[in-house]
Amino acid sequence: MSEKKKKDKTVEETVKTAEKQATPETAETPENTSAGLEQEVERLAAENKELQDKLLRQMAEFDNFRKRTAKEKGELYDDATAKCVAEIVAVVDNFERALASPCDGGEEFKKGVQMIFDQLMQTLGKMGVTEIEAVGKPFDPELHNAVSRVEDENFGENTVCQVYQKGFKLKDKVIRHAMVVVANS
Repeated sequence: MSEKKKKDKTVEETVKTAEKQATPETAETPENTSAGLEQEVERLAAENKELQDKLLRQMAEFDNFRKRTAKEKGELYDDATAKCVAEIVAVVDNFERALASPCDGGEEFKKGVQMIFDQLMQTLGKMGVTEIEAVGKPFDPELHNAVSRVEDENFGENTVCQVYQKGFKLKDKVIRHAMVVVANS
């Protein structure tokens, strides 16, 4: 036999001898294999539970982000609309003054101005703008700005009796407080 074959045979015999002499702790038994598998299954189950928890948290965070973004978008729209309406309200005041003044240009001119004013008010109404009712209503500092007070027996206590400047709301947000006179306060 060649030298190489003798060495290979010797190595094989050494390996076989070592396998025979293996102790029961190092030998693979069904108990050791199943215990190891159970530990691996438990580890994987814990990892799976952790990953599911992370996924649920990420989904909740994304849902909160989506809701918060939608709310902020709505608030930005409302704020921009409120600023625009606040500028237009001054035009409404001027239209009302023009309609209240005598007109030398004839009734046709005044009728045209009235039509433009009505169209402007309809457009504001479509946007959700409403006039704050004041005369005869109890004074509310959230809606009214009292500039003076008078004693008047025709009105109840703490009641608005005169409006100097109309107030307007956009939905529930006050755009401009009504400037009023309060009776019997």
